[in-house]
Amino acid sequence: MHLVIISGAARHQGKSNTAKIITAFQTGYEEGGNTAEVWYLSDHSQWAGAAQAFERSDNLLIALPLYVENIPGILLEFLSGLKPKTVPGTKLAFLLQGGFPEASQSRCCEAYLKTLPAQLGCDYAGTLLKGDLFGLSLTDEKSREKMLAPFTEMGRYYAGTGYFDKPSVDKFAAPEYMPRGQIRMYNLFFKHISGLFIGAIAKKLGCRDRLDAQPYRDCCK
Repeated sequence: MHLVIISGAARHQGKSNTAKIITAFQTGYEEGGNTAEVWYLSDHSQWAGAAQAFERSDNLLIALPLYVENIPGILLEFLSGLKPKTVPGTKLAFLLQGGFPEASQSRCCEAYLKTLPAQLGCDYAGTLLKGDLFGLSLTDEKSREKMLAPFTEMGRYYAGTGYFDKPSVDKFAAPEYMPRGQIRMYNLFFKHISGLFIGAIAKKLGCRDRLDAQPYRDCCK
């Protein structure tokens, strides 16, 4: 079975967590003899090809990062230019990843994704979602492989089922909410360490101001 994968991430492929997850998922999907092709919307020159792939394929997966509780604008722009399919039978699934550890943070976006297939003349084939992936590009290779291994397994799963079964993907997405005890431990011991870690990343990316700066605070009084 052939699968068309479209990446809705705005970040360039080489620096995209979504791209790394797609590669891991594709590895599992193709193990049984299936094939897949991937289109990256971060490269605008691929948009026409991605649109054509959408039109001719009856097996589609859109992978994306959670962006301000919903989908990236680059993906919304691409989808708005597609013509809905007129022949029934196309399956459209989603792979949603984000930095928040709690699956509950992605549920708003998941609810929106459920509405898209019908608008595009497709059948909804489920959403695979997973959080706590902010550090995927910041870890060493061994840790990164460990984080990506579950996506390879889900690629095998999708190749066998052709859809994301909700009980299975909810188990994959866990935890829905962080345990209260773990939240208390974080606030007591790890909050300041995380602040230093994030601060170091921000400085590396060129940030020179405090991360808790409120430059427009006085304008709202």
